[in-house]
Amino acid sequence: MTEQNVRWGILGPGGIANAFAADLKLVPGAELAAVGSRSAATAETFAARHGFARAHGSYAELAADDDVDVVYVATPHAFHLEGALLCIEAGKAVLVEKPLTLDLPTSAHLVQAARSAGVFLMEAMWMRCNPAIRKIAELVADGVIGDVASVHADFGLHGPFEPSHRLRDPKLGGGALLDLGVYPLHLAHLVLGTPASVHGWAKLTPENVDETSGILLGYESGAVAALTCSINGESPNGASISGTLGRIEIPPGFMVPRSFTLHRPGQDVETFEFPFEGTGYQFEAAEVQRCLARGELESPLVSHTTTLEVMTLLDTLREQMGVVY
Repeated sequence: MTEQNVRWGILGPGGIANAFAADLKLVPGAELAAVGSRSAATAETFAARHGFARAHGSYAELAADDDVDVVYVATPHAFHLEGALLCIEAGKAVLVEKPLTLDLPTSAHLVQAARSAGVFLMEAMWMRCNPAIRKIAELVADGVIGDVASVHADFGLHGPFEPSHRLRDPKLGGGALLDLGVYPLHLAHLVLGTPASVHGWAKLTPENVDETSGILLGYESGAVAALTCSINGESPNGASISGTLGRIEIPPGFMVPRSFTLHRPGQDVETFEFPFEGTGYQFEAAEVQRCLARGELESPLVSHTTTLEVMTLLDTLREQMGVVY
């Protein structure tokens, strides 16, 4: 396999798959090979819309397609495990939409399955592959803002959503935490690692999923992270990382930024610009292709350890909030 020819399949042609497929066309060497759905008609419509070569009327047919190298699993959270295991057992590399699964035990099972089969597995945490976020991580690691003192981040959507919506369905892993809160958590984890103290509180919906959540993380270094998420209250959706020598401000849409600013006492504000076409999913696809070309079974940008550490935090927070799937 080379960087010039990676044959992509998509399992679950829903809304996020449409955005991913559109951005996939921006990735050099990406071949739109096949799409699989539980409905042949849906698969055919999706394939025609985006230019995929083949449409399969079942996930099993997609997994068995010998002309597919890697499958992007884009089903709702509750079905990630099933779809990803199907592809891993068929020897396919997999990029699984975040969160990897609903909880730590099933995520660990999926990681072990991929390692045992010797195939590539990555959680589709596109934020960590974003050029601006990667530059922020570099600046923090280089000590440009000194020792990190705090991380603040929020992600809220304007609601309310109907009771039948997937964001309120516990059977589908509904609630703000897994869909939205995972981004502030990953940002905090990116710059501070695993916390020593985890505190979460949430207002629950009648369906018993979290509607609005607050998270406070404490670290051995003395740093703190204050994070919020909501499916019934649109927030600025920005983020900041403060250190002893300066501060990084990420504008609204911090999970897929095209710019950020660096503030340091006594110096002019420095703006970093990272313009790009599309929505931003192309960067995670390009990282998958880079790993496949080098025979790597996981990405250093979204490692298995990273995924499992964040999933541990999600499990702890859900238990504190009283959310059960």
